[in-house]
Amino acid sequence: MKNIDFRKYFDRIIAVVFSVILVIITLGIIIGVVQLLYTLGDMVMKEELGRDYLKLISEVLTLFILIELSRSLVEYFNTRRLRMTFIVDAAIVFVLREIMIKLFEHKITPEELYALSALLLVMSLLRIGSFWIYQREQDTLRLHGDKKGQASQ
Repeated sequence: MKNIDFRKYFDRIIAVVFSVILVIITLGIIIGVVQLLYTLGDMVMKEELGRDYLKLISEVLTLFILIELSRSLVEYFNTRRLRMTFIVDAAIVFVLREIMIKLFEHKITPEELYALSALLLVMSLLRIGSFWIYQREQDTLRLHGDKKGQASQ
């Protein structure tokens, strides 16, 4: 009886799914840039700019979120693991986007602002912690690589 390597099939399926997601995000970024240019054109033609600034800021920050998510997927293809730093970066930009929009529209309560600020603080600490762990892993890999290189000489 032939052994089936389910891990190989799983990896292929995940690669296909992530590839499709990456294509969709890339198309979203392209459409977002076109929409951004359209919004910029509207700003030049109209006299009232306040609403358009909010839309422009929202679209730029949305593009940042899509870029961070696409970076996360590209990193998965390189290392076969998702880096938390890119995902947390996208989440931080998303929360900042929401805070900026609500502040600009004057539609945020102090309680919401405190809650979103606490969430932002936790995500920032998570981002710093994940970066430190990543750096520690890289240093450990370099250290073990140097020891192996010295042992083979």
